[in-house]
Amino acid sequence: MIKSMTGFGKSVEQLPSKKITIELKSLNSKSLDLNARIPSYYREKELGMRKIIAKTLVRGKVDFSLYIEVTAEETSTVINKAVVKEYMKQLREIEPEANDVELLKMVVRMPDSLKTEREEIDEKEFEVIENALKHAISQLDEYRIAEGKVLEKDFLLRIQNISDLLQKVIDMDDERMISVKERLRRALDDLKEQVDENRFEQELIYYLEKFDITEEKVRLANHLDYFSKSLHSADSNGKKLGFITQEIGREINTIGSKSNFAAMQQLVVQMKDELEKIKEQLLNVL
Repeated sequence: MIKSMTGFGKSVEQLPSKKITIELKSLNSKSLDLNARIPSYYREKELGMRKIIAKTLVRGKVDFSLYIEVTAEETSTVINKAVVKEYMKQLREIEPEANDVELLKMVVRMPDSLKTEREEIDEKEFEVIENALKHAISQLDEYRIAEGKVLEKDFLLRIQNISDLLQKVIDMDDERMISVKERLRRALDDLKEQVDENRFEQELIYYLEKFDITEEKVRLANHLDYFSKSLHSADSNGKKLGFITQEIGREINTIGSKSNFAAMQQLVVQMKDELEKIKEQLLNVL
């Protein structure tokens, strides 16, 4: 089973005085790249939350956001009355006729007019946050699994296309070797010289061995089969699939360089096209 690295998860919890919202979004990346946006008073818990996320998500560019919205009559920010009165007094000395409301609008934007008291972490509240985080991770993981199934169908289609093209290469191979022999014979005839038949046979065997693609055909078929089996393994391993595609590409390239036959080279180009589509999609596999 393969998973995509693309996913989204969200969890919302309503407490008596607060609304907690957690959002997780992930995209493809070579490693785990986690960006966290959380309230400052929960910074001491950030490392623990990162570990929870990393344990399940493993890889990907992940954006983690924790929003705390106060919904009841409580707030950690209060007006610094003494400072506000002093600002009002000074502004009144500058402009005695100024409107009180306008002055107050100016004062609340001045330094130290508002003060925020540091909140102590409520362990029960954090327990709710942890559970909400795990729920959001579970949602994102389900999203990844669903996306992985779509990718798996596409991979199996591409692998089957390459396998079908390989069969055409196999069917064409006898015709190709006959063509190679005929070209060698015509080249010798053009020389218009007496040729030692024994030496000719030796040279012919040498060239036929040079153009022989039997091993490449077998290895390519094995790599295609291994790729398909790896798609159904218990875990998702995009890096492993990437290594297999490298081996598939190596065999396809060798067949192309050895073929020396236009019709077969056209099939090789089609195989390369299918393989490139697989490689593009593999960048998003966990």
